[in-house]
Amino acid sequence: MATTGSRTLQLLSLLQTHRYWSGPELADRLEISVRTLRRDVDRLRDLGYPVDATRGVDGGYQLAAGASLPPLVVDDEEAVALAVGLRTAAQGGIAGIEDASVRALTKVVQVMPPRLRRRVDALRSATVAGTLRPGPSVDPDVLTGVAQACRDEERLEFDYVARDGQSSRRHVEPHRLVSVGRRWYLVAYDLSRFDWRSFRLDRVSGPRPTGSRFRPRALPADDAASFVRESLGSLAPAPVEIEVVIDAPLAHVEATIGQWARSEAVDDTTTRSQITSDGYDWALFALGVVDAEFTVVSPPGFAERARSWGARFVRAAEDAPAASRRMSGEGE
Repeated sequence: MATTGSRTLQLLSLLQTHRYWSGPELADRLEISVRTLRRDVDRLRDLGYPVDATRGVDGGYQLAAGASLPPLVVDDEEAVALAVGLRTAAQGGIAGIEDASVRALTKVVQVMPPRLRRRVDALRSATVAGTLRPGPSVDPDVLTGVAQACRDEERLEFDYVARDGQSSRRHVEPHRLVSVGRRWYLVAYDLSRFDWRSFRLDRVSGPRPTGSRFRPRALPADDAASFVRESLGSLAPAPVEIEVVIDAPLAHVEATIGQWARSEAVDDTTTRSQITSDGYDWALFALGVVDAEFTVVSPPGFAERARSWGARFVRAAEDAPAASRRMSGEGE
């Protein structure tokens, strides 16, 4: 039998995975008696974990919401997933979450054993962002509120602004949240239109759970992500593949645009990068952040766009002294 300390951690881990456990089921999983289980639950309460208990034949235990977030127990797979998710969140997309994600990621990585850190680093280096385009930010309260309604299979009401600016009140059965092209979408069955819809989450406001549960319907697609991509259709811009050679070391390029480009070292001072972007302008913006000379390999249209940007910036710099004199009133 496990020691009291390790058994308490195992109990906490089980309570964190299920919303509700029956007493006999928990005792069986821990290979202890129901009486010992009650003592272990009391020990968790003494440590500050709010555990609700229900008496009777169908009685059981549930980890309740407390006044503050208690320490969490996660296994190896969950720890790696948590670190990768925080790295993704730190790149933006949800209003105000970037700094918090960096702080949380620092805490997680700090206590990780070396073997898990290596797995996280391997996933980071082998993962490529699909597109380079900053999307509109989403209110984190909207994101979490909608996610909870999806999880609880609870009907939801919210205000929505369509692409043409038209506002309406929607009543839906939420299915899944999907992130596509740095935008968040809610896939849901619209109870007013009697059909499936995808809603951009940055256009959703005031989500309110109705308290009415529903039985999930069959989605008319292989999965929620496929449904969103199909619903976007021609509205989704075709990505372009761009290849450049940058006069900067690989470490510097990865530190500035690593999440947007696939890069490899040509030599100690030169890097070849491939960028997948929704358009030329965002790629030029990213290359400007690198702050180094670069040569366009392909496509020709990107080189032409770079020349156009360059000529415009040169004109702006040449006109700056005259503009400054006009603004100060000289020569009048």
